[in-house]
Amino acid sequence: MMNEGAIDEQGLDDIGAAIEAEEAGTPQAAANEKNKNSDSEEENSAPIQSLDFILDIPLKVTVELGRSKMAIREILQLAQGSVVELSKFAGEPLEVLVNEKLVARGEVVVVNEKFGVRLTDIISPVERIEQLK
Repeated sequence: MMNEGAIDEQGLDDIGAAIEAEEAGTPQAAANEKNKNSDSEEENSAPIQSLDFILDIPLKVTVELGRSKMAIREILQLAQGSVVELSKFAGEPLEVLVNEKLVARGEVVVVNEKFGVRLTDIISPVERIEQLK
């Protein structure tokens, strides 16, 4: 796992620019064009190339429907057919977490008889980067 200090301030800026370019639907070339305004071209290409080696790292993705706090006595009384009341209301968006960090919100869908999540709100790149600190 990467140390918090492993990515410097410039690296976070470059990652943020890449995320913004991706969300805006612009090609990576547009993000690279933004980087051309820096001091040297070699310095600009290094952060993009350095991201390639982490693209295949598996991450834990969790979709949170809700939470509940129960006493051990209540848990021991659970049986098949029991209902556990959750903290969220029906129709409220689900939270999509990546490595326990909020990245999006969405709604439940069924695709080929399996549950899925349609993303309705993506957390902004600035907010996601702030969560890393």
